[in-house]
Amino acid sequence: MKWLKQIYLNNFFFYVFIGILISFTLAYFIPALYHVTWILFYIFIAFTVIDFVLLFTNQKFKASRNTPEKFSNGDENPVTVTIESSYNFPVHAKIIDEIPFQFQERNFEIKKKLSANTKETLKYQLRPLERGEYHFGKLNIYISSPLQLACRRFIFNEGEMVPTYPSFMQLKKYDLIAFSNTLMQYGLKKIRRIGHTMEFEQIKEYVSGDDIRTINWKATAKRKQLMVNQFQDEKSQNVYMAIDKGRVMKMPFNGLSLLDYAINSTLVLSNVILKKQDKAGMFSFSKKVENRVASERRTSQMQKIMDNLYNVETDFFESDYGRLYADIKRNINHRSLIILYTNFETMDGLKRQLPYLKAISKNHLLVVVFFENTELDEFINKKADDIQEVYDKVIAEKFAFEKRLIVSELKKYGIHSVLTKPENLTIESINKYLEIKARGIL
Repeated sequence: MKWLKQIYLNNFFFYVFIGILISFTLAYFIPALYHVTWILFYIFIAFTVIDFVLLFTNQKFKASRNTPEKFSNGDENPVTVTIESSYNFPVHAKIIDEIPFQFQERNFEIKKKLSANTKETLKYQLRPLERGEYHFGKLNIYISSPLQLACRRFIFNEGEMVPTYPSFMQLKKYDLIAFSNTLMQYGLKKIRRIGHTMEFEQIKEYVSGDDIRTINWKATAKRKQLMVNQFQDEKSQNVYMAIDKGRVMKMPFNGLSLLDYAINSTLVLSNVILKKQDKAGMFSFSKKVENRVASERRTSQMQKIMDNLYNVETDFFESDYGRLYADIKRNINHRSLIILYTNFETMDGLKRQLPYLKAISKNHLLVVVFFENTELDEFINKKADDIQEVYDKVIAEKFAFEKRLIVSELKKYGIHSVLTKPENLTIESINKYLEIKARGIL
């Protein structure tokens, strides 16, 4: 009988039942309690039967789980559960959603008291920490009457898959950042434009605040009023994001790997680049170059980049920068801005790859983006109380100093760099791109 599979007993039922058993035990020694105990037992059975009748007699309950079309990696994603009770009395609902195993939530449940004949929407958040497919199980809902002796189980939404993509939620956050007049609130630096390495747009009337160096004297004499040349940023410049997917990028930070931080930053930066009328492209590399998207400015470019970023996974090898240089030389013929997401922990690690970075920078504008080891800050800022802690602090300061040395070494060869904390990667990358655009050095 199908309805038997829906029957469950609440903890309250067992507490009362154990209490009655104790009463029977006491009645054995105190005969006066014998009849009272049997009366309580019959009352208990009667209430249990009434509870089952209330739950299973012509009463209906509906529920559904509503998930986004896809999850945004590293962000809080909303999931809603809509429940509709047709019971003509208040009920207690316990919602146990079988969420994907990647979240490691083994005791997930929501308790809610519902009024008679009501409909409500409940909401909870999930934060995925890796890309891929997330499979939901059953949506289990246990309904109890006000007596709360028994409960009835309902099952909805069996077998549902939601893919997790790079952080597209950040696209909305930074969508207008390249055009905002209040960039400082995002932590961006205001960049002074050097010279006029910009494209001419039009001649317009002078207004207060215009740069007097842009006055067009010929047009001024003809119109008999001050006229100035108006410039705009150069457009259709090639920008590539190169993502190192070797083992150095597997280091975790706040649940996400450095590779995932780089992937999320690439997605957001690509959107800014396209909004600035430049051409965005990307590729990943380790033992070989993969996931290549040629730099273009089509309407479908963002979807192509997102689809390729979805499949980028580390192979745990040491990255081959010689292969990277050869591939760039063969496939990128025009001078381009190449933003390289990687990580160098020591000067020795940099020097092994420096000849290839110098070779790339001869034909392209290269920006190396790498990460601060934020865990070292704890040792550096901590007061040392014994010899071992002094050693730990000195070693941590040595590694932090080497990071700054790497920046100086790259600068010596004309290679731009960004040393950033993982959580600031996106904003620092956008800031560097806007700085390069403002200075016209591409």
